[in-house]
Amino acid sequence: HLAYVIYTSGSTGKPKGVMVEHGSVVNFLCSMAEKPGMTSEDRLLAVTSISFDIAGLELYLPLSKGARIVLASRTQAVDPYALERMMVRHGISIMQATPATWRGLLDAKWKQSKELVVLCGGEALPADLASRLSEPGGWVWNMYGPTETTIWSSCSKVVSGEGNCSSPSIGRPIANTKIYLLDEKQRPVPLGAVGEIYIGGAGVARGYLNR
Repeated sequence: HLAYVIYTSGSTGKPKGVMVEHGSVVNFLCSMAEKPGMTSEDRLLAVTSISFDIAGLELYLPLSKGARIVLASRTQAVDPYALERMMVRHGISIMQATPATWRGLLDAKWKQSKELVVLCGGEALPADLASRLSEPGGWVWNMYGPTETTIWSSCSKVVSGEGNCSSPSIGRPIANTKIYLLDEKQRPVPLGAVGEIYIGGAGVARGYLNR
């Protein structure tokens, strides 16, 4: 059954409603609970507007594991000093945000805890930011996935120092997901060659609304 319809950003000029089914959401949550991982002891600081699909992780994953959600207001979510205060006050153990939000926190001299699990997604993770986030030796994950494949399709743990010379990897597919690199004729490309990303599996949405 249909879980929700969420519109793409409209990069083509015509936003399309993506129809995501319950099975796809459940698969995603079960996979995220294993890697990066979440337990009933965790406290997640939710900073994403529900207009974006990645808010699904922030709301559904803690509820599915008996963890605690701390909701940041819109004003707090764009204020790095307010976010830092919330992290300390509530003992936050996991937070998901875009690279822009993480950079804002670091530029505001945020005192990063080694205990915090950092989930970074929504746009490409720059190499310099990956290095800065992973310096304290904490858990940093690079998350990747288009709206059409139920939030995230792959993830990768960023190792301290790996972002110094190249962009961090988008990692391996999540559970019940396949990723292929194909050429213009939809043939697999050789290792190291450039290709288009094709994604298949349980996360692929039903289709576009009314299309």
